[in-house]
Amino acid sequence: QVQLVESGGGLVQPGGSLRPSCAASGSIFSINAMRWYRQAPEKQRDVVATITSSSTTTYADSVKGRFTISRDNAKNTVYLQMNSLKPEDTAVYYCNAEVRRTPSYRYLQEWGQGTLVTVSS
Repeated sequence: QVQLVESGGGLVQPGGSLRPSCAASGSIFSINAMRWYRQAPEKQRDVVATITSSSTTTYADSVKGRFTISRDNAKNTVYLQMNSLKPEDTAVYYCNAEVRRTPSYRYLQEWGQGTLVTVSS
């Protein structure tokens, strides 16, 4: 079994910064891509940022230049540095990882429970 645990959300004023993290634990042989998604009230869940196992990154247009995704492979942890936050960034942020549990096992999508980010004055 694999668990993804997020932390680091919270309330921040417009223009502020937050750095949520997501740690994967359990039966892990390897992790391929890791992603952050977000879901605002009454909206669909959308991908925000992706980082591959070789640390290639991609971002949604709405966060380019403001958010930075990174990972620590030794800790099976992914981070999302969020700067210049705007009220429209308010959402529950979920981490996602493609995890292989054994060398012969296929990659499965694993999800965290989500962490709430609220940007408001």
